[in-house]
Amino acid sequence: MNPALISEHFFNAKNVGNIADAEAVARAGSVICGATLRFSLSVDESQRITDARFKSAGCSYLIAASSFLTEQVKGKTTAEAAVLGQSPNKSVVEQFDGWPPDRDHCAALACEALVSAVKQYSDSVREEWMGDEALICTCFGVSERTIENEIKAGGLRTISDVTKACNAGAGCRSCYSLIEDILGTVNGES
Repeated sequence: MNPALISEHFFNAKNVGNIADAEAVARAGSVICGATLRFSLSVDESQRITDARFKSAGCSYLIAASSFLTEQVKGKTTAEAAVLGQSPNKSVVEQFDGWPPDRDHCAALACEALVSAVKQYSDSVREEWMGDEALICTCFGVSERTIENEIKAGGLRTISDVTKACNAGAGCRSCYSLIEDILGTVNGES
């Protein structure tokens, strides 16, 4: 275990607090330990995270994971951050070299809050979209027409197939239901 890194991110936690005019705010909680966590993100026009902050009522491992994760996502796109959040073991646990297995839920909770914040951001971008085509995947900027074309050209049948073909759904996954609807329409199932 790397107790120095855990101690550093617990005793000198980075990015604690709220972002006043955050583009995304999300909460997560654990029934395992009763911890709660709030993530807030500032995102620029190019979908890069310019600031990430957290507030937590939880143990030292949750605070360390949240501090570490907020540092990792700054400067990344929302898509890159969502991909990080999909893999708590890779993005947090393995980085702490010997993280105790009974604290994996702490890393998972921090990642859940991050992904929820990205989903909230993605949903708001989709609602504000003014483009000519419907924007389906905000993480990777994939339009409805692109997904339809990929489905037709490749005979795609599942969300996983669509993700492999054009990255739609590879980030926060808030577009899954939309992709499913498109698959049904194109494949004559709806």
